[in-house]
Amino acid sequence: MVIDTAGLTFNFGKQTVVKSLSLQVPEGSIYGFLGPNGAGKTTTIKLLMNLLQVQEGDINIFGKELKSNRIEILSQIGSLIEQPAIYAHLTGRENLLNRALLLQVPKSRVDEMLNLVHLTQAANKKAGQYSLGMKQRLGIALALLSDPKLLILDEPTNGLDPNGIIEVRELLIRLVKEHGKTVFVSSHLLLEIERMATHVGIINFGELLFQGSIGELQSLSKPQVQIEVNNTADAANYLKRNNYEVSDADSEYIYVPYSTKQQMAEINALLNQMGYMVYSINKQQKDLEKLFLSITQSN
Repeated sequence: MVIDTAGLTFNFGKQTVVKSLSLQVPEGSIYGFLGPNGAGKTTTIKLLMNLLQVQEGDINIFGKELKSNRIEILSQIGSLIEQPAIYAHLTGRENLLNRALLLQVPKSRVDEMLNLVHLTQAANKKAGQYSLGMKQRLGIALALLSDPKLLILDEPTNGLDPNGIIEVRELLIRLVKEHGKTVFVSSHLLLEIERMATHVGIINFGELLFQGSIGELQSLSKPQVQIEVNNTADAANYLKRNNYEVSDADSEYIYVPYSTKQQMAEINALLNQMGYMVYSINKQQKDLEKLFLSITQSN
């Protein structure tokens, strides 16, 4: 585990913001840290970055205890907390050269990073003229300059348009697959996490409600048959009279718990025989957003 915490607890006064948190982030993963606003995500990240002092519990990163190995560990972490710290009056290249000087990193890394985040063409443009997506990519380039093993990103797609979100997502996937990084990314954009993460942790009111692979999360939801048909209410009642459990029905769709492909074929045939027009019928897994809501609302 690249990140391994046990019983991590943090209080602001009398309010417990992080409650006995035990995170396990595997090497080479994109770990999506999900939770509503105020759930404790940023506080957790600040604890991992040693920006807040641990009050209770343990943090181990790269197999070493954080407090007693702080400099060694933090030198191998790149981070971007919400907005990147860039100088708007400097070009993209100058921002990176400035950071390289500070970190005592070879200047050759600057062009490598510009190429990696696809900013070579805009390298000599003032960073203040960059789009939000370009600024986020420059922020990630700054975080990667020292070639860290672990990248910690707090809401990196905040305020981005769809193109910017896609740019950041593709970059993170590339960093893991081609460059062997581990990425810990907090977000409330559930669809984005579903598209890029290999592992997920769900937090609410400071408490970890779920942790595991995307596949394990999806397995928590029972698949359903989604049926698009004319006269939905009538067709739903007809299925009930024929001993099919209808879990939900709205103005557009009927939902029946899925069992087998044969069951789907039988439902289709039954509705057709009675003159209903079946526009579509398919097996549907509950998406991450619905799972997230069901997990957070039941706790």
